[in-house]
Parts: sequence; structure tokens; C-alpha cells
Amino acid sequence: MGAIDVSYTVSGEGPPLYMVHGIGSRRVTWDGLLTGLEDHFTCVRYDLRGHGESPIPPVPYSLDGLVDDLEALRVRLGHDRIHVIGHSLGGQIGPAYARVHPEHAASVILLSTAAGRTDDDSAKVKGVVAKMRAEGVEPVLGTLLDRWYTDEFIGARPDAIQNRIDQVLGTPEDVFLSVFDVYAGVEMAPWLHEVACPCLVMTGEFDGGCSPRLNRFIADELPDAELVILDDLKHSILIEAPERVLGPVKDFLLRHRDI
Repeated sequence: MGAIDVSYTVSGEGPPLYMVHGIGSRRVTWDGLLTGLEDHFTCVRYDLRGHGESPIPPVPYSLDGLVDDLEALRVRLGHDRIHVIGHSLGGQIGPAYARVHPEHAASVILLSTAAGRTDDDSAKVKGVVAKMRAEGVEPVLGTLLDRWYTDEFIGARPDAIQNRIDQVLGTPEDVFLSVFDVYAGVEMAPWLHEVACPCLVMTGEFDGGCSPRLNRFIADELPDAELVILDDLKHSILIEAPERVLGPVKDFLLRHRDI
């Protein structure tokens, strides 16, 4: 199956910045960064295939297909060179896009993603997918939420936690499992050195699946990369601490704005 026409929102003005969310999420994930970026960039947020308001093609999905959707959206909107920021699975889509379409990738920001997994790392994440496939997504949600958010945030923001639960359970289960398969199965290590554009790599100090160790590996493998580790955070840095993400992201993008 070829690329699909994803549902998207555009705001702001300046060079285009395409914002790619993660598994079972939605384009609203990026709302916390918009105030700081819309004065400088045209912010393009979209729902991945099978998510939110985008069409739901049959599974299985692949990283190549998700990259094709991003390229189709770029063509549809008539942009030439684009900046790409992605979180989690989106942090795999961004560099994969830059590898396949280097002429269109001005820079890439990889948030809370993984590469260089050991056999044990891979077994753990694939084990979570297997458990969801056997038992259903809902019974495993508690484990996922514990991996995504700090205890303090879970206690302080039950509204945000419920919103994330609603997003996950509002995603068709076969879609959720398929994109989780992509995230768990992709290994970027063999080709990160082919991503030539400037990159920013960022993760939370206590992100178990997308640990500082794995993100240091990513930054070391990329030819032109900067690394930021956010203290005291887990996986959902965009929801838990958007203001802490925004500072390094905005600084990086403004330095590479007109590449």
C-alpha cells in the first residue's frame, strides 16, 4: 500500500517544521511547544495513519510506509526543505525520512527514541508487545503509564493521564499493536551515520525504554548531533514538561532555521 493523505493542522509562519507524534498519540501532543515556535516556524502537525482523524489503512504498518506518508504531506503542502521533530516512534520516522530524502531534510530532532538496543533491551520491549497481543492493550496500560510518566506527574495531573488513556484506547487495537511492532522492531544503528543533516537528540533521565545510554549512542552515531538529557523525567517529556523541551528545541531550530 502506498502513502495516505493524513489529517493535519498548520499554524505559524517561517520555515516549515513537521511534528511527528508517537504510538497511540495525536497531533495535539505538540500543543505545549507551539507558543514558542509559531512566531518563527510554520508548524505542521499531523495524525499518523490509523490515529486520530487520519485514515485507517489495513495493518501491518512499516517504517517505510510512515516515511512515505510524511513525504506525501510535504509534497501536498508544497514545501521544499523541512525541519522534522519526532517523539518516540516519531523519533524514528524523522531520521529515516532524512536518510531517504536528504535533499528535503534541513534538520531532525529526535525526542525519546531508541537505537543501539542490546538483545536484552529488544527482548523487553518486544515482551511488552507480546503481552498486549495476548492480553489486550487495556490490561497493560498501567505498565505503560508507569514507563511514560513520573509518579509525581501521575499524582498531580490525573486529567492528562486520562487524556492519554483515552488516546490509546481510542486507537484501533490492531493499529496500536502494529505501530508498536514498528517501534520495537526498528534498529537505526546500521544507518544513522547516513543522516547528514544537523540533529538534536533528547530524552529523559529516567526513560527506561529510550534511556540516556541509547540516546548517547544515537548522538555518537549521527555525523552532526547534539545531545540533551532532561533530569528527573521519563518518556512523556512533551506532556510532562513541554517548557523544558522547548528551550533546547527552539535554540537548536533557530540556529539551523535557514539551512
